[in-house]
Amino acid sequence: MQYTYKNRGVCSRETIVDIDDNTHVINDVRIVGGCSGNTQGVSVLLKGMKAEDAISRMVGIKCGIKETSCPDQVSKALEAALKELNK
Repeated sequence: MQYTYKNRGVCSRETIVDIDDNTHVINDVRIVGGCSGNTQGVSVLLKGMKAEDAISRMVGIKCGIKETSCPDQVSKALEAALKELNK
């Protein structure tokens, strides 16, 4: 399943996640905008990881004084995708 999430409170504009419908393993993550090296690094590290594990590692991470970060927004995108799968 591919899911697009509009990021809020960060430099990046959106996160596109592709997760397996049955196993919830992350096939791909694309973060549009933001710090290129950091967002590419996060994307590569998440491939092959279960969405639930990725969420637990990234949820609540802040960027400087901001209340959120690109990794936190990825966790929100994954949560939304899983919610969509469970409908």
